[in-house]
Amino acid sequence: MSFKIHAEYDKKLKKQDLMKVFFRSIPYEHSWNYERMGNVGFTFAMLPILKKLYPNKEELSKAMKRHLELYNVTPYISTLPLGIASAMEEANVENPNFDTSSISSVKLALMGPLSGIGDAFYWGTLRILATGIGGALALQGKILGPILFFLVFNIPHYIIRYLCTFLGYRFGSDVISKIEESGLMQKVMQCASIIGIMVVGAMTKNMVSINFATKIGIGKSASTVQSLLDGIFPGSTILALFGIVYWMLKKKINPLMIMLILLVVGIAGAYFGILGA
Repeated sequence: MSFKIHAEYDKKLKKQDLMKVFFRSIPYEHSWNYERMGNVGFTFAMLPILKKLYPNKEELSKAMKRHLELYNVTPYISTLPLGIASAMEEANVENPNFDTSSISSVKLALMGPLSGIGDAFYWGTLRILATGIGGALALQGKILGPILFFLVFNIPHYIIRYLCTFLGYRFGSDVISKIEESGLMQKVMQCASIIGIMVVGAMTKNMVSINFATKIGIGKSASTVQSLLDGIFPGSTILALFGIVYWMLKKKINPLMIMLILLVVGIAGAYFGILGA
């Protein structure tokens, strides 16, 4: 395989620019929020790249706005989508016909699969391995226990984070060039948009839960409203809530206000027995 991590940087972005992305990705989670999750951390890491590519203040503002959309990924491999986004922003500067919406589409398409792999490896494997090694020594009262835990977890973490920065950039720049040459860019971006929408839809189904606990009927034959609705159209309540929230967002209602409304309705519904766990 001829793919190289450190290849010649013959365009606007250089190795030192990507190194800034690597270092600025470390506090990715420090600004994590319930409104748009890791968007601020992602944009913070991208900022040196964006400032170099877009010296014009108006263009810089548009680029920053692109990356301030909702985004979330396992922080330890966040440099992979960061590298790909850097390559796509560079392609946008070099190609006046570049579709900037494709940047968000590719990011969204990668969000779910990368997070699944990252969570399984870091939380489900590496952290348990580090805990097993460090915890055994810590139980014996040895200071080496927490030190080994820190090293076993973070040495692979930082190596992978570093490599993913350049892998993402090289992957993004190489693939984009080949796609543009073949004329398949429009179809690829369309597929990425579809996958991105599927990821958001799956997140909505898995992360949102509604349970109407009110019962209809008498005795053992009584059924909850929720079971009846699920029998007619599974997931209809989640879809309805999604539609209501989407409508409120279209009406320019502040997302924090929407969350407060949902919180109040949830508490009131549980108190009066309308909603259940």
